[in-house]
Amino acid sequence: MQASPYGLQNLWQQGDLVTKSVAFLLIAMSIASWYVIVTKAWQLWQYRRAAKAAGHQFWDATTLEDGLATLGSGNPFAALAQAGVGAMRHHSAHQGHLHDELPISDWVTLSLRQSIDEITARLQTGMAVLASVASSAPFVGLFGTVWGIYHALVSIGTSGQASIDKVAGPVGEALIMTALGLAVAIPASFGYNALVRGNKNVTARLNKFGFDLHALFVTGARSSAGKDGSGKLAVVGAA
Repeated sequence: MQASPYGLQNLWQQGDLVTKSVAFLLIAMSIASWYVIVTKAWQLWQYRRAAKAAGHQFWDATTLEDGLATLGSGNPFAALAQAGVGAMRHHSAHQGHLHDELPISDWVTLSLRQSIDEITARLQTGMAVLASVASSAPFVGLFGTVWGIYHALVSIGTSGQASIDKVAGPVGEALIMTALGLAVAIPASFGYNALVRGNKNVTARLNKFGFDLHALFVTGARSSAGKDGSGKLAVVGAA
């Protein structure tokens, strides 16, 4: 079967250094964006499982140690709970220091807030790649389009005639570059918006979990706004 004279194979064979560089750049941008989309989507799926444990299994435990075990490790909810436990232990073990001037409630609040801010910053890792690809890929493809049209004009000028066989190749090259730019930008744009929504959902659950943890460490019980029928969780070993 004869290859199309206006397809991708012909584009690669007939393209010059600029055309191939643009194609390489678009391919690299596509690989980078899909890598971020897949890895972040997997990460969010794991975090949502951890969020369910933080919303139910953690509060069904009888002691803080048992509750921490239900959260597992390597997820932001476990890190937030550990930050709260560390704040309680640090405050009680370092009496007479400057931070002892702060009430225990304020100290725990600061520690939990700092942990949430750090987790939120980690959630944003890779999002700049998607935003950059989504905004710049169409213009990279447009550059390839302009370069293809330039080749078409050169062909017309050198041949002295504007026949279809003289301009079909360069114009086809230009259209392919436009399509490649859009093919790279559209998934990056959709992926960015979906991941932003997912990150916001995780952040909202972290804030709610942090609020309940603050009430637990300060008062010994989960906040009334967060209770869903579960009982108190004893803070053993936190002090």
